[in-house]
Amino acid sequence: MSRRIVGPFNRVEGDLEVQLSIEDGLVKNAWVVSPLYRGFEQILQGKDPMDALVYVPRICGICSVSQSVAAANALASIQGLTPPPNGEIATNLILANENITDHLTHFYLFFMPDFARSVYQNEPWFSAAEARFKAIKGTASKQMLPVRAEFLHLMGLLAGKWPHSLALQPGGTTRSIEIQEKSRILSLLFSFRQFLQQTLFGDQLENIIALDSANALAKWLERAESSRSDFGHFLHIADALSLETLGRASDHFMSYGVYPEQGKPLFTRGIWNGAYSELDHSLIREDISHSWMKFQNEPKHPFEGVTIPSADAPDGYTWCKAPRLNGQVMEVGALARQAVNGHPLIRDLVSKNGGNVRDRVIARLLEIALVVTAMEDWAKALTPKDPFCSHAKIPDEVEGYGMMEAARGSLGHWLKVKNGRILNYQIIAPTTWNFSPRDADGIPGALEQALINTQLQHAETSKGDKIPIEVQHIVRSFDPCMVCTVH
Repeated sequence: MSRRIVGPFNRVEGDLEVQLSIEDGLVKNAWVVSPLYRGFEQILQGKDPMDALVYVPRICGICSVSQSVAAANALASIQGLTPPPNGEIATNLILANENITDHLTHFYLFFMPDFARSVYQNEPWFSAAEARFKAIKGTASKQMLPVRAEFLHLMGLLAGKWPHSLALQPGGTTRSIEIQEKSRILSLLFSFRQFLQQTLFGDQLENIIALDSANALAKWLERAESSRSDFGHFLHIADALSLETLGRASDHFMSYGVYPEQGKPLFTRGIWNGAYSELDHSLIREDISHSWMKFQNEPKHPFEGVTIPSADAPDGYTWCKAPRLNGQVMEVGALARQAVNGHPLIRDLVSKNGGNVRDRVIARLLEIALVVTAMEDWAKALTPKDPFCSHAKIPDEVEGYGMMEAARGSLGHWLKVKNGRILNYQIIAPTTWNFSPRDADGIPGALEQALINTQLQHAETSKGDKIPIEVQHIVRSFDPCMVCTVH
């Protein structure tokens, strides 16, 4: 049996290492390491609660809006604030703009370039994949990047700038929209829809949304236009490599719910593990038994937890904590969101093969279609001249939380205020859930489980070391954001 360290990974936000125990080409054990500690939770102690809106977006440069929305929700909970309709809609549009941009970036720039690597050069589909998806040089990135840049103009109209906008507030948004700006938003969404329909899907968004089973997806792929699309290209490669058999984790899926529409989320909150159940956030605990942390003898709810680094923790092997829901390892992300929300295609795929590399990507692309059509409705519902933000004072002593969905999954902020200052601020990011270490019972986190029992068949030599491509597919299928993981 050999021990191998894989990493650092390119095309991953932040620092990541994976340690593998391998026997006869089979992964027998895995340890996921987040090697960079950042300390935002300590930075926030003693600050004015509203200062969180300045600090937390700096946790990450590609999902800063998600951190802002979670912080704003937490502050709204302690202020008793409900945004006016325009504020709710504008927040949804800003968050959706970032989340969909993340999905698009992941597919074209992070995930698909792995199929243009020389390790696959003998595959019959390789030449087409290399021409289309090769990093930097492929035709796909050259076509997608201008579209992505134009789509992000929506962020400028609604939030002033990206990343690290201060327009998102507990009571809504500070950037009101005029009639001509509403027309510009609708125009940007129309242009983005054209790219999706002509290039990514080769079909109307509504037809993608309507796919309700694995059989329906297979029949859709038989269409010439579908087969030639980038989504179709991915599905052909996924079938050739049997990606639906790769990267299965716990099959316990969780979503906090996101995009409220008059209080009801577009994607519902809950748990899916073969049946739907409601989510009780009081059952969340963070375990530090295998983290480089101290001063927490047992798993704690975020309201009671602390984040104190200790590089000498005897059983630690990562800066990441191990969050659990009622003791269970949970997978979060687009696949989890759509399984919880009950989309029939995702429920059918999960019923056959659980969570896996192929279906995590399918869920992200499906979510692009779902959210863009919702964005069109939200933009039409904006009412220029009506209020976008409401305000209230923060009590001197109070606690609250904000739970929402970033592109990569469930994000929660919990804070306590005493004497008008932040006493404790704890964050659990999506990649903290997915890339968590073992807990006190020795149960591996979601990615660790997804790696165990993987047969390593393809390896690419880099700097004298053979890097198993299957590991890279599994890791990227979760779309990790490591700087959020340990914030």
